[in-house]
Amino acid sequence: MQRINIFLLLLLLIGFASCMKDEVLWQKGRMNHKSRSAGLFITNEGNFMYGNSSLSYYDMEEETVENLVFFETNGFPMGDVAQSMVIRDTLGYVVINNSSKIYVINTNTFKCVGKIIGLNSPRYIHFLGKHKAYVTDLYAKKISIIDPLGDYEKTGIVNGKIIGSIDVSNDDTEFYQHPTEQMVQYKQFVFTNCWSYDNKILVIDTNTDKVVDTIEVLKQPTSLVIDRFNHIWTITDGGYKDSPYGQEAPGLQCIDAETRKVLKTWRFEFDDWPSEVQINGTKDILYFINKHVYRMPASLTAEPECFIKNPDVDKQNGGFYGLTIDPNTGEIYVANAIDYQQQGIVYRFDRTGIPVDTFKVGIIPGAFCFKPSLD
Repeated sequence: MQRINIFLLLLLLIGFASCMKDEVLWQKGRMNHKSRSAGLFITNEGNFMYGNSSLSYYDMEEETVENLVFFETNGFPMGDVAQSMVIRDTLGYVVINNSSKIYVINTNTFKCVGKIIGLNSPRYIHFLGKHKAYVTDLYAKKISIIDPLGDYEKTGIVNGKIIGSIDVSNDDTEFYQHPTEQMVQYKQFVFTNCWSYDNKILVIDTNTDKVVDTIEVLKQPTSLVIDRFNHIWTITDGGYKDSPYGQEAPGLQCIDAETRKVLKTWRFEFDDWPSEVQINGTKDILYFINKHVYRMPASLTAEPECFIKNPDVDKQNGGFYGLTIDPNTGEIYVANAIDYQQQGIVYRFDRTGIPVDTFKVGIIPGAFCFKPSLD
């Protein structure tokens, strides 16, 4: 008799679960995160056209990582190729390149509070004020001007929208120029590097929202930072073998933000592939990837030194792919994409290069974003 009752109870439970809607079941088991402490977001690109990008969150104090935090919190995937992320106040703007949108999340709960659509192939976002930001684009031949908040203060929902654009097209029809990427600001001027099949840094006057100057650099500048001396640093990959745009030895270049002149160029080996120039919190030490992690003082007389060795440098696939520096502690985080198919790895080092922690994240970890503490 007791066995029959247990059997009937199991049938009832199964029947009850089958009557529940899928979203109700998910609501009962979803992530409910809330944190006031500092942390680090990792945007995992995922594979192009697979829609498997993801967001990871690392608690630096507890040394714990949570993966798939966007999906587990909101119940839907981010989309195709998570390119970058920027935090303003308590909102995180995650740029989803091939899905042509920006998701906006509460950085303490990971809940999606809105999105910005109507973009072409967005890459990076740069804030100019509460209701104005620039979004660069790989294919649009324009930089979008957006209102990143919309009516958020009234409704609690970000209904950001495109409010204008900056024409960056030119007369070169052979290549799809100018594809705009990262941005730094000096006075009212925003500088953006043009990477794919290009060799220009554009200068935009934020008062008029127009391109007012161009700076010619080496082929394919991949990234951009500005130091405490108002020098802009870019690193170039030089193109690739048999590229229709040609190939040259890559390099590191320093540009005076005031005069917009190239002050010095450091050249690398012809087949090197440098990337990810970064700067520390005091803006006086540069870091970049060239198989290994290199560092150097932000000085015209310094030379790069190999700082952190890449354990996978001799492998056909894998190796260092993403890089960031904690602006408060000087700690270094390096992402390894491994084979671009499985979960990537992030290495954490202290400011002297001593390993601190290692943790797995999503597929192709490419960019980082530090979340400040609310305390």
